[in-house]
Amino acid sequence: MKLYAISDLHLRHADNKQALQTLPAFPDDWLIVAGDVGETLSEMDFMLRTLTARFRQVIWVPGNHELWTMPSEQPSLRGDARYQRLVALCRGHGALTPEDPYPRWPGEGPHRVIVPMFLGYDYSFRPDHVPEDKALEWAFEDDLLCTDEVLLHPDPYPSRSAWCAARVESTRARLDALPPGCSTILVNHYPLRHEHVRLPRIPRFSIWCGTKRTEDWHARYRAEVVVTGHLHIPLTQWRDGVRFEEVSLGYPMQWKHRGGIERCLREILPGPATRPL
Repeated sequence: MKLYAISDLHLRHADNKQALQTLPAFPDDWLIVAGDVGETLSEMDFMLRTLTARFRQVIWVPGNHELWTMPSEQPSLRGDARYQRLVALCRGHGALTPEDPYPRWPGEGPHRVIVPMFLGYDYSFRPDHVPEDKALEWAFEDDLLCTDEVLLHPDPYPSRSAWCAARVESTRARLDALPPGCSTILVNHYPLRHEHVRLPRIPRFSIWCGTKRTEDWHARYRAEVVVTGHLHIPLTQWRDGVRFEEVSLGYPMQWKHRGGIERCLREILPGPATRPL
């Protein structure tokens, strides 16, 4: 029995959607889908119908793209209301979300729980010399503007930063309540640590990539593995003996050279137990 992960399926691209349909069945295994499935409810439904038929259990966390309110969709379905609609869609297909009890991994090994999280970002992944109220200006200097600024609404919160703060605090409370001997598989769309946001071509895009409030969560909450996406740079990194996996599929030009979607699935468990020499 294995736990796999993938993110950033971006199903508005026909090649990605076709690739997902070619994925074989893994009837004994679980799959984490770490956000950015697509921009519409129909793309989300397609993912759920396809993957719940191929894996024993699917676990989803939202990326920024799922939370966009597209002009073609119901304009009132914004912010948290949209997120709750996505949660309901997952539950209709038997997929787990950040709103469900954290599942215990049923495979071999020690007591572990999988922790799907929805935390957001607060523009804090920026240099110390850049004030918070100047973060957007700092990005604009490099001609960067994330589409979130137009399509990702924080309703009913006054800002994306406020929504992020609320999500961090509610998630922290749940993590603090875990048994002290329990290790975790932490799952979030965005990186938990600023140092892991390595975007050589667009470094100032980092402000839309997470929050410094989670910098120590891998140690504080006894993580065995941290699973994230968003960057479209699949990579394994280690910090404090914890394995960090960026598991993006990405856009067709980014994944096709890797040999097909099945090769893009990242094995999380069993996986390597310790850092290789």
